[in-house]
Amino acid sequence: MAGNFKMLAKTLFGFEPLLAKELRNLGAGNVEEGVRNVSFEGDTGFMYKANLCLRTALKIYKPLRTFKVYNEKDLYKAVYDINWSSIFGPDQTFAVDTNMNTEIFNNSMFVSLKAKDAIVDKFRRVERERPNVSTQDPDVRIHIHIHDNTCTVSLDSSGNSLHQRGYRISTNIAPINEVLAAGLLLKSGWDGLTDFLDPMCGSGTFLIEAAMIACNIPANINRESYAFMNWKDYDAELHQKIVDASLNKVREFRHKIFGYDKAPSAVRKTQENVENANLSEYITVERKDFFRTEKPVDTKLHMVFNPPYGERLPIEVDEFYAKIGDTLKQEYPGTDVWMITSNLEALKYVGLRPSRKIKAFNGKLEARLVYYEMYEGSKKAKYNKEGQEA
Repeated sequence: MAGNFKMLAKTLFGFEPLLAKELRNLGAGNVEEGVRNVSFEGDTGFMYKANLCLRTALKIYKPLRTFKVYNEKDLYKAVYDINWSSIFGPDQTFAVDTNMNTEIFNNSMFVSLKAKDAIVDKFRRVERERPNVSTQDPDVRIHIHIHDNTCTVSLDSSGNSLHQRGYRISTNIAPINEVLAAGLLLKSGWDGLTDFLDPMCGSGTFLIEAAMIACNIPANINRESYAFMNWKDYDAELHQKIVDASLNKVREFRHKIFGYDKAPSAVRKTQENVENANLSEYITVERKDFFRTEKPVDTKLHMVFNPPYGERLPIEVDEFYAKIGDTLKQEYPGTDVWMITSNLEALKYVGLRPSRKIKAFNGKLEARLVYYEMYEGSKKAKYNKEGQEA
């Protein structure tokens, strides 16, 4: 695998520009945005680095072969012709998953089974023995993507989704996906140059991702394994060099990160996760009801939070969101407030006009990331002051 090759990073809706920027900053070549994905080029070391460092990627695929397909025989032959023995051994397990948008096949499970048959038959002919299929925790994951009559067979270098960072041992009833949290923080402009607050921190995902961004800590530094570690050409020494080089780029963070939650169980879970992520020196978690708090610092504050939507956690929506607006107006001057909610109706009760609204998805729920700029003093006073200075 000497030299550069093409790869594909999968992401969430609307995060393509963020991921493309991350890839360019890491040093990727030929970065091109797609729909929920970004293609790029790099070498084996860069593939290791992409899995370790990218905050907004869910998977990193290494394409093996792209071909035209018109029927199941085309599919079988093309998959069979790949040199599978050079990638993994018959003593390892594998799984095939298929994603398709085509009229040639009407069942993705059928495509996966046909590909599995081709791989097994090739091993039988070359090695005289066959690997087993494991859908739960396979050593090697193979991804098939068919669009119209173009089929791409790829190796999934990540294994489990990259949102599974390895630090979250405890979750609450409605945890936010780590990749979603990181992407929302980046969209909010969080750069680690002010203090940070999540006033409804749940299991602490925003707090931990915010600290990792602020300190430039690799997103998946707490993760123990990736699928590429099971490939025959895995270079453990090169991988360690990539990890060491990435850790050398960690920077000092000179501000504070605060997390509040009124549920003792949430506070406890957050503290466990923060400790597990080795970030206790940066993050303070307290049991507090946001509606009875005031701004914890005199300087600029960056706030990002994920309030209950009324979907999984029962709340009186109108009253709850009105209280959010009141608390922000009265107690949080000089704060950049970013909030994600899928309850678009609830936003009307906040009583504040958002400066920005960004479409996002929290799982399958369509949501909005809204920005409220809380001025020092009243907005009117701010404009009067600017008018006098002009």
